[in-house]
Amino acid sequence: MDNPTPPTVDFDSLTWIKASASSDQGACVELAAAPRGWVALRDSKHPDREPLMFTPAEMTAFLAGARAGEFDHLA
Repeated sequence: MDNPTPPTVDFDSLTWIKASASSDQGACVELAAAPRGWVALRDSKHPDREPLMFTPAEMTAFLAGARAGEFDHLA
């Protein structure tokens, strides 16, 4: 199985976004576009922790599953 290496990223330089439906208490996840099409994901309560990094293919698969309702039972 291919295990791509994420790019080196200065996470403080990324533009982080969160869903407009997110809680005002800071209980959110935030996403940011990273180099080479990668996507960074972090917990807004702990922005100092290293984010998870996803390849473009992983993010595409996740979003397709979310749009199809595959994760609705988790909410």
